[in-house]
Amino acid sequence: MPEVSSQTWDDFIKNYPDSHILQTSQWGQLKSRYGWEAVRLVAGDAGAQILFRRMPLGFTIGYIPKGPIGSVYDDFWGEADEVCRRRRAVMLKVEPDEWQGDGPGLADDHPEFRPSPQSIQPPRTIVIPINTDEDQILAQMKQKTRYNISLARRKEIVVRISEDISRFHQMTQVTGDRSGFGVHARDYFQLAYDLFNPLGYCELFFAEYNKEPIAAVLVFAYGNRAWYFFGASTSKERIRMPAYLLQWEAIRWARSRGCSAYDLWGVPDYDFETLESGFTERSDGLWGVYRFKRGFGGQLMRASGPWDRVYSPTLYRLYGKFLQRRSA
Repeated sequence: MPEVSSQTWDDFIKNYPDSHILQTSQWGQLKSRYGWEAVRLVAGDAGAQILFRRMPLGFTIGYIPKGPIGSVYDDFWGEADEVCRRRRAVMLKVEPDEWQGDGPGLADDHPEFRPSPQSIQPPRTIVIPINTDEDQILAQMKQKTRYNISLARRKEIVVRISEDISRFHQMTQVTGDRSGFGVHARDYFQLAYDLFNPLGYCELFFAEYNKEPIAAVLVFAYGNRAWYFFGASTSKERIRMPAYLLQWEAIRWARSRGCSAYDLWGVPDYDFETLESGFTERSDGLWGVYRFKRGFGGQLMRASGPWDRVYSPTLYRLYGKFLQRRSA
């Protein structure tokens, strides 16, 4: 049976240090507490953690975030089909851990996949190379960002590591109310921290002024990469630029644990020219953070996909209509 235990999966994924953290068994455990079933599948030299979401009438939706992992996929997709059919999956959505322009992608090699109308993870991001010394990392940043990092230090901002998830969650609520987006529950952040932090896979940083936390980031790392998934701030002392020093210390942490890339995780899904011509005029959605993230340098990247592998065309069409109505 190609379905494997979480321990066997952990042993498999350790052979691939470029694997994405969304493919770790810890991420599967996290999502399993919030309506998903995590299934780990290994076939030959390839594998994936597949998340299944239960739908009405006993059907499911399968989802592979940032996978599969491996080198030879000859046997994998047939086994994945069997796993999906046993769970009455309407479709299997795949968001590969591939960048556009990096050569043949998933759909090139497997024409049974079709372009998906729905992304779950942000398709476009900025990735900062951090496998050089600190001076070189700083040199690739915008001059204003370097200035703001220095300013925060001069303005007595102190960054420290913390375990206070409750305070972090309170801060995310303030940020969500200010920016008009929803935030995870405190228990979600606490479980994520409890799963990843003891393994060295995440760290919580607070920026403080006069010992009062005013901004925070929860940063994740696995293998060669780190990701800035969650950030928050109060409305206090923003003129002291705490977010800049906070991000810099998170980058330094990622570098210290051997990461070679730091993913800022999500900017508006437009090409570079559109982003650069529009960021001074727009602040809605991810536009509000693009101005901040662009200052840290790095490269604008867009993920390949998403792709759907369809098992029930009729139900798939109904699901597509449901998504259209929900987004209208």
